This record gives sequence, structure tokens and C-alpha cells, in this order.
Amino acid sequence: MRYGTGRRGVGAKRLTIAMVALASVSAACATRSDTATTTTIGSTEPIVEYVGSMTLEPSNGLPGTTVSVNGLGFTPGESFDLTWGSAEGSWDLQGDASEEYHGRVFTPTVVPLGSVTAGGDGTIATTFEVPDDFGFSHDVRLIDAGGIVRNQAAFVIDMQVEISPESGPPGTPITIRVSGLGLEALEGNRQILYDNRYTGWMSAVTTKGTAEVVIPATGGPGPHRIDVARGAFTFPYLNPAQSPRPDILVYSAVFTVTDGDAVLPPPIDEQIPPPVARSGFEVPGSGPWISTDIEVGPVGSPLVVSGGGFDPGEVVTFTWYRIVGNRVAGQGWEERGIDFGTVTAGTDGSFEMTTEIPSDVGGGHRLEASVGGSAVATTSVRITPAADALPQSVAWGDAIDLHLTGVGWTETANIYTIVYDNAYLGYACGFNSQGDVLVPLTATGAPGWHFVDLYPAIYKGEESGGQQSFRIPMLTYAEHPGEDLPAFHFAFFIEG
Repeated sequence: MRYGTGRRGVGAKRLTIAMVALASVSAACATRSDTATTTTIGSTEPIVEYVGSMTLEPSNGLPGTTVSVNGLGFTPGESFDLTWGSAEGSWDLQGDASEEYHGRVFTPTVVPLGSVTAGGDGTIATTFEVPDDFGFSHDVRLIDAGGIVRNQAAFVIDMQVEISPESGPPGTPITIRVSGLGLEALEGNRQILYDNRYTGWMSAVTTKGTAEVVIPATGGPGPHRIDVARGAFTFPYLNPAQSPRPDILVYSAVFTVTDGDAVLPPPIDEQIPPPVARSGFEVPGSGPWISTDIEVGPVGSPLVVSGGGFDPGEVVTFTWYRIVGNRVAGQGWEERGIDFGTVTAGTDGSFEMTTEIPSDVGGGHRLEASVGGSAVATTSVRITPAADALPQSVAWGDAIDLHLTGVGWTETANIYTIVYDNAYLGYACGFNSQGDVLVPLTATGAPGWHFVDLYPAIYKGEESGGQQSFRIPMLTYAEHPGEDLPAFHFAFFIEG
């Protein structure tokens, strides 16, 4: 198979390729026989009784393509709904705290495309516009007034890759946008290589087949190769033309690093998600209660615990609950409480206690108030990850310590992956160290600017269809399963 690339216009700032599935796939599905057949699949599937025939022209293309629907052999005057088969994607998380990762779930959906009525000669003719959707094959169906599928044909959404810009100084944000990712194991992942070094992977489970990532331009002045490779088994599949699915293409482009001032990431303080004030809390009409002024924040954030409904002068003791353990020592983990201070209720039975979010694993934590050894009220606080700044100037061989707090404990939150100049180094786990992670790095490379990126990842779990996306950088971390986790970006200059 011959793969092609093209530019959009002379001097275009984007490189674009429309990745077209094998024409024979669409052609084989385009026309159904006049011989009626009946098929019932599952309790939610419609009855299928094929009559006539129908074709789509074109039978593949990008979202927004206008498609002509033509058919013959139908009952004159009969009307049909025209529908598009789609799906909604989600992550399958299980366990009391949604701590277990069980892969991806795609729930079939139907998108209405309008209606069409057969003419006096039994033919149909109409058009529709291809919706934004996952890539690869979609069923376009004719459904009669009784809900019976009378015919269908397949339309294939092509894959498209756009990389922008084409050049810039070190650190230039390079946007890689892929649309038309599919539902199946080989269709749904993309792997990024920069100068033949593995950077990370892209997903589009909850974004209807469209993935977008931003990586920094790294390396010295001159051309640098970017590959958007396929691969579902952790790393890129490097001989795709010989695979069982040669229609799933790959893409490559060249980014030219130019001279000029480096484009540096924002200061780390601006990258750390700020605390989130508590909302929606209502003081109960009776009985003791407690709350906090913020419900989400990084370790060390100022925290005010307030309460009311207690007896005047009552001594209130607080317990902070944490998850303690790990996944490798064989003893599992458990929830344990630690002392979090004591207050005395005022004459009106209320109080305020000023404190801060303690150093602990990321995720939700229960805060419990007790009187006389009995729990009487509870609230919760969620810890989010944060990072310390790195020095801006170092010498080759200097030690560089990456320090994170608030790293989580679930299968989807307990590691961060480290990428050095767009090359994946490895991962660090925060479960056993109660969310506090220290990664000793050494400054290496030629004199000049170097870039370190930290991405969340999925530590372990179950994947269907042979897919494996564990312990590798999730460049599309905006759709990270479960927790909403940030990435962190650093730059430092190695002196010559």
C-alpha cells in the first residue's frame, strides 16, 4: 500500500493527511441483496428485514462530507428514517472508590439524519452531512415506520492528522491533532515518536475520536522528525503495512527547530491547579455539622474547618482518614485515621479551626468530628497533585530533583511518567510514600535548553481486546480516566 502526505495550499502552516480506509471495505458493505432476511441481535437491537438496495456516494470521507444516498426496490410512497450508527465512549472504573481500571466502554447510539420517501418507481434519493464522530465504519440505516431496518450501507470516516506549526525555536508548542480514531483495539490509540524516541500515547475515548496533544520542540537547530504511529500493545507497531489491518495508516512530519529565544513553559505556580472553594453546602437544621472552606486543593493549601450545632464548650476532636499501603508488597492497603486537631465549641456551639491540607496521597479524604469518642459529623477534602520548581540554569551532570506532592493511590492516579526532551524515561509511584514523590534526575544533553514533561498515566488494570496502555505517558491527559490530573512542564538551560 502506498501512503501519501500533502500540504494544504502553498506555504501552509499545517501538514494534513486524510487517511482513507480500503475502498473494498466500504464497497463490500454498500449494497444489500433484494433477498429479504431477518436478523435479531440482542434485546435492544432492531429487527432487520432487508429489501431493495442502497448505496452511499462517496462511501468514505471526513466529517462534514455531503453524502448522496440512493436506493431502489422499495415500496412506492413508503417513508423511512435515515439514521447514523455511533457510540458514546467512557472509562470503566470499579471499586468503592473507583480505584480499579477496567478499560473502555463504548455504548451504541443512533443519530437521526432525516427521512426519505420512496418515489413511484420505488427509488430513494437524499443527502446527509457526515457527523463529527469516531473513525472507521458506521452503519447508515433505512428504518420503516415499524422500526424495522429495511436496508443499510457503511460509511467510513477517514483519519486525519494535523501538525502545527512547522517550525519555531526550542520549546515551541507543537500541536498534534488526530481525528477519526476508532473503537477497536488497533483503531483507538496513537503513539508519538520524536526523532525515533518514544514520547507517549494519544486516546480519544470520551472525545468522539478526536485527540489533541501539545509537545515542546526539542533538540538543536535543524529538522526533527515526528511520527504519529499506530499501536495498541503499549508501544508503536513498526511494520503496519504487514499487519492484519494495513488500512490503519501512520503519519510522519518534519518540524524545524530555528534559532531564537526559547519558548518556556509557564512558571510552575501557574501550572498547579488552584484550590477550589466549597459550593453547595447548606447548614443542616439541627445536629452537629462540619465543613471546610475549600473542597479541593494541593498539599499545604490553607484550610479552615468550621462547624456548628455542638453544645457550648464541647470538645471536638478531628480525625483525617488516609489510604495506606501499596500494590507490590502483597499486603494490600487500608484506610487509617490520624489525629487532625481539637477545638472547643463556643457559646453558640460553633467554631472555626485554621489549618492546612496535610501531606498525603491524592484523592478524596474523609474528615471526621468526634465528641467523647463518638463520630458526630463528617466532611471531605480532595487533594490534587502539585510540583516544585526546577532551577533554570545548570551544568551538565548536575543533579535535578523532581518533587511532587499529592500523587494518588488508585490504579489511574498513583504514578507520574517522566519525559525528557520528548523521550520517555520511566515512571514514579506515590502510593507507598503517601503521595510524596522525589525523582533524582541528572542534567544531560548538549548545551542549551532542555525540557522535562510529567504526564499522568494508568498504572495497571484490565483492557479488553488486547489493548495495553499502562505505565506510559498519557499525552491526552485531559480525558484521563477517573481523576482530573494535571501535567507539569519544566525547562532548564545547560551551560556550555
